[in-house]
Amino acid sequence: MPDAAGAETPGLPSPRLQVRALRSSFGGPFELALGRGECVCIVGRSGSGKSVLLRLIADLDPGTGEVSLDGTPREHWSAPAWRRRVVYQPAEPAWWAPRAGDHFQGGDAVLVQASMQRLGLVPALLDAEVDRLSTGERLRLALVRSLAIGPRVLLLDEPTAALDEASVASVETLLRERLAQGLSLLIVTHAQEQARRMGARVFEMVSGRLYPR
Repeated sequence: MPDAAGAETPGLPSPRLQVRALRSSFGGPFELALGRGECVCIVGRSGSGKSVLLRLIADLDPGTGEVSLDGTPREHWSAPAWRRRVVYQPAEPAWWAPRAGDHFQGGDAVLVQASMQRLGLVPALLDAEVDRLSTGERLRLALVRSLAIGPRVLLLDEPTAALDEASVASVETLLRERLAQGLSLLIVTHAQEQARRMGARVFEMVSGRLYPR
């Protein structure tokens, strides 16, 4: 497992996600190790580079350095295959079809319905047009969509920023359950309380660099 600074400890299993010397013109170099079933939270001011790190890990922005999943370098997979294993959910998730339900695969129905129920979302929302949903409904549905992909690592950028207290609690409960099942989480949040509740470790991003807290 990684130590408090995110370094790999010799003699123990390799991390689920390993980041070494990852950088772009907007931030880095980043060093981070994320264990199986571990949640790491990143806090920091707007514009400090938090989202940049998530996008670099997800292979959505150009950069240099090494990223590996369960010991296998990212280059082993095609970009789409990597992004199914390491799923990035931005603060403002994209929707590419008019109806909410069109963003889910038919075989995911049981998982989708169960996750929606846990998040206080009624099944009828899948038949609604996306632009008629509230911000909170879209944000929670985006989380359901991300989980339905079955990622090994989930990169969440402000996943509860627009939610009320009860909805935040339901999201965190669902994520803890997935952590117990082996999902690894890297969460960017402005909420210091959320970082303390969810994070096994917490880092602060300052001017494109990560510092343990």
